[in-house]
Amino acid sequence: MTNNDTLRRLRYALNKNDLAVAEITTKSGRKTTEAEVINWLKLEDEVGYKDLSDRSLCCFLDGLIIEKRGPHPSGKIPKALDDLSNNEILKKLRIALNLQSDGMLDVFKKAKFDVSNAELGSFFRRADHPKFAKCPEQVLRKFMKGLSV
Repeated sequence: MTNNDTLRRLRYALNKNDLAVAEITTKSGRKTTEAEVINWLKLEDEVGYKDLSDRSLCCFLDGLIIEKRGPHPSGKIPKALDDLSNNEILKKLRIALNLQSDGMLDVFKKAKFDVSNAELGSFFRRADHPKFAKCPEQVLRKFMKGLSV
């Protein structure tokens, strides 16, 4: 799943229009226009399609955190990651939506997808932790589907 697919799915799940996506992304310090978002949301074979970089998707997710939870008490905006994994995307969505384990498991249930509490916890561990697990695309896809149900 590409970053563009991820943004498309999140936009649908969160019921946001192009302008709202641009405004959310701008909250993270990355100036974004509605036209830029429109190009990110186009399909690969459409004229004007632009690849969405990991950094730009991270800016959207950080902006979503700021929109949903408010700015960090220190006023600092997190530096966008150059390499964004499925684990990071899931983690940022959990923070933005203020979900604990039970809430996340409920979202997966809405998508009719079974994830154990232990499996879910393994996605949020540090990469060097012995019980860390990479988040498969299917898990991220089902989580976003559960958000839209």
